[in-house]
Amino acid sequence: MTTLFLGIDIGTGGVRACAVDLHGEIQAIETSPLPPPHQDGAAIDQDPELWWQATTAAISALGRKLDLKRVERISVDGTSGTLLLIDAAGRPTTRGLMYNDARAAREAARIAAVAPAESGAHGASSALAKLLFLLDRAPLKDAHIAVHQADWIAGRLAGTHGVSDENNALKLGYDPITRSWPGWLDQLDVSREWLPKVLVPGTPFAVIDPEVASALGLSGSAQITAGTTDGVAAFIATGADAPGDAVTSLGTTLVVKLLATQPIFAADQGVYSHRLGDRWLAGGASNSGGGALLTHFTAQQMDLLTPLLDPDASTGLDYYPLPKPGERFPIADPALAPRVAPRPSEDHRFFQALLEGIAAVEALAYRRLMQLGAPPLRRVISIGGGAKNAAWTDIRRRVLGVPVEVAGQTEACYGAALLALRGGPP
Repeated sequence: MTTLFLGIDIGTGGVRACAVDLHGEIQAIETSPLPPPHQDGAAIDQDPELWWQATTAAISALGRKLDLKRVERISVDGTSGTLLLIDAAGRPTTRGLMYNDARAAREAARIAAVAPAESGAHGASSALAKLLFLLDRAPLKDAHIAVHQADWIAGRLAGTHGVSDENNALKLGYDPITRSWPGWLDQLDVSREWLPKVLVPGTPFAVIDPEVASALGLSGSAQITAGTTDGVAAFIATGADAPGDAVTSLGTTLVVKLLATQPIFAADQGVYSHRLGDRWLAGGASNSGGGALLTHFTAQQMDLLTPLLDPDASTGLDYYPLPKPGERFPIADPALAPRVAPRPSEDHRFFQALLEGIAAVEALAYRRLMQLGAPPLRRVISIGGGAKNAAWTDIRRRVLGVPVEVAGQTEACYGAALLALRGGPP
């Protein structure tokens, strides 16, 4: 019987579970929905039990298609920066503060005063800011450990809590270069007893809890591994696996990630690196992208204009499309104005010039990463809504000067399943 490997993605709208075989081929994917988190201004949180209920529902749905006794290893990914406190038995003592919860502005200022510029712990939505917020306000007589969303679900599966991974721990202040909790945390009175043990993503740390295995129909010998963030899992899912491989997300904004052999940090531009075993995933985000296009055309108009484009012939216009003034990467300038003139009289030429401009921003972003120490760009894998536009892919191929392809898979749960299969990053 074929051995299976299970990946679980705890997303914002639901939990997705994916089973792959020894060759990484998908055998089944199932989803269980989650209600929207509770939101009150900058405060965005959720009952962690909802994550567990959706997880068990997704796994049970898989069990109606597959023999879960064949599952050998399980990896979990979750939204980066989502944090809660638990007691010694793994029971939540706080709600889960979601990845985009930004109420901890005062705590972020405390972090900014002591943390190195390259730390991933900066910002009101960082996991460390959330930890300080909870420590200041929550009754802590029973709270023992801060864990991330993926950590807690993996801990429930294993019956062993307090284990995290090098990707999730980044925003909690973990130093991926020294692979340790840094000394500057002492200036914030953060006890090491509150921090999880950090492992390389994909490292098995426990055998599944017997009661959980019995309830879900899983093998009692299935191993639970350290997980990763949803973003890293989605990167793994694309198949990018060699230095110089890059993934561009063409959504509302333009996000680039490049597999490198050394860490790259440029805090003033929002560039930081996740550790992937002995390699690094360096990334940055531009304000350009689909949002800039939507200031000029509707989605329907763009669909109608696309067949009129001539991807092989440049318009010769030098645009820097932005939805409004301000850019973070590859140009760090909060006052940078959009450059979208002169405008051709033909809408399709203007649309093509906008697409070329975003492609030029993408090319500049990868050059910036290379200037910071990344390897030469080898190929680009596209994800996001813009990846569906074949003409834009051709334009980007011309502008970037490297092969550009559309990802066959982008599901984070698939990336988590590959992590379980490999027992570590690609």
